[in-house]
Amino acid sequence: MSPSRRLLRGAAVAVTVGTLMAPLAAVPVWAAPVSVPATVAAEQPSPTPSGPAVRDLTPRVARQLDAAVRKVMREANVPGVTVGVWTPGQPDYVRSFGVADKRTGQRMAPDMYIRIGSETKTFTVTALLQLVDRKKAGLDDPIGKYVDGVPNGNRITLRQLAEMRSGLFNYSEDPGFFEALTSDPQRPFTPQQLLAYSFKHPVMFQPGQKFDYCNTNLILLGLVVEKQSGQHLGDYIARHILAPAGMKHTLFPSGNEFPAPHAQGYTRQTANGKEADSADWNPSWGWAAGAMISTLGDLHTWARTVATGQFPDGRRMVAAATQKERLIMPPTGFKGAGYGLGIFDVRGWIGHNGSLPGYETVTIHLPPSRTTLVALLNTDTGYRSQEPSTVLGEAITRIISPAHVYNLPVTRTG
Repeated sequence: MSPSRRLLRGAAVAVTVGTLMAPLAAVPVWAAPVSVPATVAAEQPSPTPSGPAVRDLTPRVARQLDAAVRKVMREANVPGVTVGVWTPGQPDYVRSFGVADKRTGQRMAPDMYIRIGSETKTFTVTALLQLVDRKKAGLDDPIGKYVDGVPNGNRITLRQLAEMRSGLFNYSEDPGFFEALTSDPQRPFTPQQLLAYSFKHPVMFQPGQKFDYCNTNLILLGLVVEKQSGQHLGDYIARHILAPAGMKHTLFPSGNEFPAPHAQGYTRQTANGKEADSADWNPSWGWAAGAMISTLGDLHTWARTVATGQFPDGRRMVAAATQKERLIMPPTGFKGAGYGLGIFDVRGWIGHNGSLPGYETVTIHLPPSRTTLVALLNTDTGYRSQEPSTVLGEAITRIISPAHVYNLPVTRTG
């Protein structure tokens, strides 16, 4: 596979593209193009298995989880993992395993900051939906109303951008982008530079025709938020989403800053293919699609907040009708997996994953039992053509929710 394709795997959102390394920061698990008739996509949510939601978190189940996590770490060569599982009325399961820093041997810990990659998309789309509620934007407005120079900009809607059905080329798949990034991982990128890598390519298909995970879509939505709010994207998210949610340990960095304590990140998405520590790489290349940083505790809060559209204090984050639209999950072509407005449903689990060089995360919520699962890893190196976070999420959910197993599909190998 080409180096730029491996990069693509990095920022997974919902279903990461399988064996590739994910586009550097913002791709969902299912980054590959999938043909889905638009008429069907508009009507059918993803199927959800029936059966008991979750098992009681007994000491025996906790020991099974410990063993499963260690097995995945051993087989997939994962340096460090933190896992949280929370269900009302059940004991919490919060554990850290392995090391945060292979050089010093510092242990992984639940309070550490981590780069969350494509989970950033859930915040950017939430910001957009708040502006929709305020009549500052319309989901069915063409992107050309807000941003000039977009190929097919008079036809691609904000909804299609959020649903990953725009047909635009993914900038993080461009060979020139890969070369620029890997030659100097600390360099900053502007949104306009990122779009230029995309717009020099022809559109891949007409709007609404297919599901195709694409970081370009979120860069455009981030620009819409900035234009219609009059604020920098990070400032808007901090004021209107993070503060009311009480998420004091989540941030949208302006450069490569990384609060302490944090896990070092290990990746082979490098110019020479050798493993490197990516902790100080500049995530601006992911911007609205994958630049944010968070912690286990804050992501625990966010999982239910984004799945319900309601802040922890009971106030609406987005209007109930808007949240209902968000959770319409057109099929992606993969059994049990649907993708809505910047959020996915994988066999009943609502949320998003994230991947960028050195880091992977999963933040998902199971509404029937109000169970939340968050997993943080300090590597993005694939295992048997799968994202390590997917392997871990599947192992955990096979134990706690056997009727709702989180297994993101693999769609291509190169």
